[in-house]
Amino acid sequence: MNANMIYVTTAVLAAIMLVAHGTSIFAQVQPPSQLSQQQGQITINGAGATFPFPLIDTWRVEYPNVNPNVNINYQSIGSGGGVKQFTERTVDFGASDAPLTKNETQALPAPAVHIPETIGSVVAAYNINGVPEKGLKLTGPVLADIFLGGITTWNDPRIQELNPDLTLPSENIVVAHRSDGSGTTFVWTSYLSAISPEWSETVGAGKSVEWPVGLGAPGNEGVANTITSTPNSIGYVELAYALTTDTDYAYIQNMEGNFVEPSLNSTQAAVEAAVLSGGGTSTNATTSNNSTGTTNTTGTQNMTSINLPAGSESWEDVALVNGPGANSYPIASFSYLLLYQDLSTNIDSMEKARALVDFIQWAITDGQEFADELSYVPLPDSVVQHNMQTLESLTFQGQPVLQQ
Repeated sequence: MNANMIYVTTAVLAAIMLVAHGTSIFAQVQPPSQLSQQQGQITINGAGATFPFPLIDTWRVEYPNVNPNVNINYQSIGSGGGVKQFTERTVDFGASDAPLTKNETQALPAPAVHIPETIGSVVAAYNINGVPEKGLKLTGPVLADIFLGGITTWNDPRIQELNPDLTLPSENIVVAHRSDGSGTTFVWTSYLSAISPEWSETVGAGKSVEWPVGLGAPGNEGVANTITSTPNSIGYVELAYALTTDTDYAYIQNMEGNFVEPSLNSTQAAVEAAVLSGGGTSTNATTSNNSTGTTNTTGTQNMTSINLPAGSESWEDVALVNGPGANSYPIASFSYLLLYQDLSTNIDSMEKARALVDFIQWAITDGQEFADELSYVPLPDSVVQHNMQTLESLTFQGQPVLQQ
């Protein structure tokens, strides 16, 4: 391995370091132009969402055990930055928790595909004086009012009514949110838009929005650090970041009226209900694959059918928030890898194109074994099969890339 190459640390160490030192390690990643390659080795460069970073970074560490001739470099810069670099063709793949919008798709130099790589959830993380344990109960409308600035103290009657057994402080609420273009923000604001007409009309959903109140910080790690260092604060982070930073988080009321803890099981329940039934806020997705229900090696019950677009179609209307199911956590999401349909758009050789596709094929199959220990839901077999159809459609200068 080249001694001059700098990699980011693993996710758990990263989270511990940023809490201890109050800084982000992600800015230390060198851009692709500064990375050297050993003779005969291929470096695959990606950039984007911080949401799946712990999993992608684990893949970076593990994949050389599968193919020692391929190095993975991933810059965790946020979904907005990932889409920008992907559009500018400065990376081999992008990563985003938000599907490409119509305008983003039109700005691309060539057609692209979406590949769901993992499934996670976004939590309402908090640091409240006198409320040390996880499990503060909150509803979507109350969360929307907090982030709109309408609820300003923790002992507001609307919060106290939901938590009669707690003595909530009269302290002012400090709201923390992302300052960068973020797929996590897209998921969070999509949920608030689905649950609150006022939020939908005044702020809306997007990777970047005009926040009515609050402190901004870059990345999931930046928001997590702001919350842990700021008394009486609340913000939103991906579940894995809340767990690795030991941050308290709320139980959120779902569509069925139940207060649900964010977890692997409740996230899995949300995804299965939404994708199988077309629930959640996915209103225009089309059925593109059917498969027989089986149980995969991770123990995840496979869905009997998929209500998802083909990889090359628009995924703009696919969202998994506020879905059906008594046990469903209401703020769940896919996270996506973005590739050009013809990989010669941003890759200069068939050899590198095949190395990229081989890596992604491993990531969506064998690589899923690392998901649950990092608090992501492994992809069900039917979603893997859906992704394989997308990989089979990829070409390099018109020639199929995936080797059968």
